[in-house]
Amino acid sequence: MSEEQVSTASARAAARRPELDAIRTLVVVGLIFFHSSLVFDERDDYYIKNADTTEVTTVLSGLAVVWAMPILFLIAGFGARHSLRRRGPGGFAAERLLRLGVPLLFALVVLLPVPPWLRLKAADPGYHESYWRFLPRFFDVRFDAGEFPFVVQGEQFETGHLWFVVMLLAWALLLAAAARLLPRYPRRRQRDRLAEMTGRRGLVLLLPALPLAVISALDGMEESYAGWSRWAYLLFFLYGVALAGDDRFRDAMRRDAMLAAVAAVVLMAVGMPLFFVVSESGGDPLTDPSGLAMLMRALYGMTGWCFVVAILGLLDRRARRQPNPASGLGRRVYLYLALGALPIYVLHQPIVVAVAYHVVSWQSPIVVKYLTLVTIALALTVAAYELLVRRTRPTRFLFGVREPAAVRPTTTESPGE
Repeated sequence: MSEEQVSTASARAAARRPELDAIRTLVVVGLIFFHSSLVFDERDDYYIKNADTTEVTTVLSGLAVVWAMPILFLIAGFGARHSLRRRGPGGFAAERLLRLGVPLLFALVVLLPVPPWLRLKAADPGYHESYWRFLPRFFDVRFDAGEFPFVVQGEQFETGHLWFVVMLLAWALLLAAAARLLPRYPRRRQRDRLAEMTGRRGLVLLLPALPLAVISALDGMEESYAGWSRWAYLLFFLYGVALAGDDRFRDAMRRDAMLAAVAAVVLMAVGMPLFFVVSESGGDPLTDPSGLAMLMRALYGMTGWCFVVAILGLLDRRARRQPNPASGLGRRVYLYLALGALPIYVLHQPIVVAVAYHVVSWQSPIVVKYLTLVTIALALTVAAYELLVRRTRPTRFLFGVREPAAVRPTTTESPGE
């Protein structure tokens, strides 16, 4: 491929991708529904548990976790590539430390101790320790490099749902270091080779899916991180960086979108029953070293990538047919939520847990409790964003919100970007 063609492909890749904003917003808002469902899930060990639980939430959650967080990491990689190109490695690293590091530190002090404290109160009616007496125990921590990027560990300490921000910050800093240290020409040559290979039908599915299958099978799946290995998330992030670097990858994903959708459904139809077979036999599907469990996890890794390709490819097809976004109230609500993705993400889980702490004590069916929990948590999360975050410069800074003049309505940045 000539230098001129490479430049053209890169220029096309830099085009705005409003459909990525739509996916990001859907996933972030959907997390309120997802985390609310864990209160009633039979298998998950969530902070607050309802007395009555169901396996229905396990199945429904499985349909979402296989693609939702992976696609957020891929979108984050896409945005990171463009930010790195604009700012250079040093500027990119500094910007990510401000946009991700500041909200993470603020939430660690102000928000993240709340869910584990409420878990202790819910689990033991005799537990009467005040929140302020609990705080020193939460911050009783040690350094553990073996848990990278979660190098700070403690008996009560946790990053909670902000594990996503921790990983994203770590992967972004690694990317900045690689961009600084590694020579550009070999990276460009390897990218060209991969882009040429994905020109053949089906390879955009197979080539990225195999590493994900291997990592998922051998390293296991981490329940605390939405059912994926942290290293699988690193791959999704790097796939996003590659996707943003050359539009030939985008063309291949759009071309193979329907094939990816069919493959995803077939793989899930085979893999999900294996999850329950391993579980019913007494093993842990997420970590069991048996051949059947490893097969299930390998299929899971491949399923996740196929879903990502299908979603991105099909939405990209639609965006090309309808390039002008709709207007009206729906558009304004979408833009409002899209620009507030990071603070909404940061705020939502402590609110879900606090509301669930009271709702589970009601004498009502699961459906009534769930709908009530979702409604209240969603309203309070949006209200907290509007009243406590969005209206002042200091609070916008603490939650990683770009100043209005710097925000464009069709960014390609993740909630952590």
